[in-house]
Amino acid sequence: MTVKQLRAFLAVARTLSFTQACEHLHLSQPALSLAIKGLEESLGGRLLTRSTRSVRLTPEGESLVPLAKQLLAEWDNTEELMRQRFTLQMGRLGVAAMPSFAGNLLPPALMAFRSRYPRINVTVHDVINEQVIEMVRNRQVELGIAFEPEASGSLAFTPLFRDRFVAVVPPESLLASHPRLSWATLLTRDFIALQRPSMVRRLLEQQLSAEGMRLPTAFESHQLATVGRMVASGLGVSAVPSLCRRQMEELGARCLPLEGPVIERAVGILVQGELSTAALALREVILDTLGTPSEP
Repeated sequence: MTVKQLRAFLAVARTLSFTQACEHLHLSQPALSLAIKGLEESLGGRLLTRSTRSVRLTPEGESLVPLAKQLLAEWDNTEELMRQRFTLQMGRLGVAAMPSFAGNLLPPALMAFRSRYPRINVTVHDVINEQVIEMVRNRQVELGIAFEPEASGSLAFTPLFRDRFVAVVPPESLLASHPRLSWATLLTRDFIALQRPSMVRRLLEQQLSAEGMRLPTAFESHQLATVGRMVASGLGVSAVPSLCRRQMEELGARCLPLEGPVIERAVGILVQGELSTAALALREVILDTLGTPSEP
């Protein structure tokens, strides 16, 4: 049973005339007769009784009319909904992003996306970097924004910019008066680090180890907000990606450029497999609207 056959049947049932049905459907009489015959054969019996003077519905034909109307209405609705999704007139998608990115850089991109596609709903999951990667890998979201993973596997990574680590120091510390700091100077103080398996922690330890340095960790926390408050209270110093600079300063800490060595990591868009039309559009908007953040 095909959509074409059902439309042909309903046209005949409505007009009780093959001639009028042909005019309505813009079909020839042989084509219409063939469609009706195919429908009857697929269902196993006659739906119409046709004579030289009239066309009548059989009891089975009568019972098919409301069902055929419902099927075609659902088909047309489905067709329209899918067309709207492909033309971005409606839709829904999920994005996972690091809180520092979700709160600072993502909103302008979402504003641009909303102005172009106002009927696409976007759910933003602001989660830690490791969770962003897992959500994309498990297809819980279509797009993720995170640091470049150490092993991408099946994930595709498109870089947006490189984010450099900055020093986080207490506002009343003597270090706060410096225009910039070296790692050697920063590491003379108690260090407040993110707990493992944080990628930020692993990256710092790997890069510093290559330079013959180590973190003098005095305190650890799972949350960047806690790290910022501890530094602001004078418990020690820390280092975070510059994406987190605004958050650290709102918590009362002071951020300074770090050098010797410069430690940085690419931030970009993570995807797994083929994207929906809406996700492709958001990816394009993010790439178009997101400028490289200025270095501290």
